[in-house]
Amino acid sequence: MSGGSDVSSPSSGRISTSSLSDLKDLDLSSESGCLSIVVLGASGDLAKKKTFPALFNLFQQGFIQSGEVHIFGYARSDMSDDGLRERIRGYLKGASDEHLSQFLQLIKYVSGSYDSGEGFELLNKTISENETSENNQPGNSRRLFYLALPPSVYPSVCKMIRSYCMTPSSHTGWTRVIVEKPFGKDLDSAEELSAQLGELFDEEQLYRIDHYLGKELVQNLLVLRFANRFFLPLWNRDNIDNVQIVFREDFGTDGRGGYFDQYGIIRDIIQNHLLQVFCLVAMEKPVSLSPEHIRDEKVKVLQSVSCINHDEVVLGQYDGYKDDPTVPNESNTPTFASVVLRVHNERWDGVPFVLKAGKALSSKKAEIRVQFKDAPGDIFR
Repeated sequence: MSGGSDVSSPSSGRISTSSLSDLKDLDLSSESGCLSIVVLGASGDLAKKKTFPALFNLFQQGFIQSGEVHIFGYARSDMSDDGLRERIRGYLKGASDEHLSQFLQLIKYVSGSYDSGEGFELLNKTISENETSENNQPGNSRRLFYLALPPSVYPSVCKMIRSYCMTPSSHTGWTRVIVEKPFGKDLDSAEELSAQLGELFDEEQLYRIDHYLGKELVQNLLVLRFANRFFLPLWNRDNIDNVQIVFREDFGTDGRGGYFDQYGIIRDIIQNHLLQVFCLVAMEKPVSLSPEHIRDEKVKVLQSVSCINHDEVVLGQYDGYKDDPTVPNESNTPTFASVVLRVHNERWDGVPFVLKAGKALSSKKAEIRVQFKDAPGDIFR
């Protein structure tokens, strides 16, 4: 059960990217009109490694059409449309040069600050010009804003979107805002951030996502667990000795040291990515595959987790981490962490769930290891 693709999904596990191509054969009501996808933080690490490759994957499968969809990058960096295209070109794999060029031509770039109206006025003007082009249905506007940004700038960016870039009231359509993890730094900051965004947008307009849920490994977990008669009777404390959920990277912070040092490996990986996987491994069968029902079962298993024993926590920092000029010399931020979770319920009582994550390790791996108990009278010792 190891591996998994690096394809991102803009939803929280609602649609598997491996099955997206099947949707074109279904009788689904489709929306019409211009769709503008705005990637804020377009010059950053997340955008070039995850967001734009995910959009390119949708383009390859036919879900992004040249005449209907326009993609805009927005960031503080001063560069041209071609500058952004060249910046992300090397991360778009598996296509001919012609197909790649067709996708890149959909992308335009706008430079501006995250806390002043001038840049967002220019962004709105650029979006509006594409919405009123001759190829698009007049009076229809769908705007999707993806915040590939640190949470500290979410409030100011969302205020600018609300003030300058909403879908015009004279048009049909919608405005939606996608925010990436980490959603705050702790419970207080997360609640404060949620309240600030709630003042600007309706809940139906906000999408809080974790791109790790788009991995094929994660997408397949529900099928493996709940559509498999072989595993159903075995998935419990009577048969499973321990579960290990592992995330290893063979590279360091790669220029993200200043950002990473504010959060560390626990907030960056374990508290979101691995905890989501843990929930899918340990939760009970949901009533249906609706997001609300899956969320309810995740909450139940999290509420059953006992307080963490400090003796079952290991922290570390790789040699050379503080060589990054953006990292303070006295930093003790962990780049490796291992923690044991114990679920106090009928299914899992006594079974340790070991969550491990680290950077600059000997290999790259994403793995869920379910260790079953030895068979009685084992003859293969």
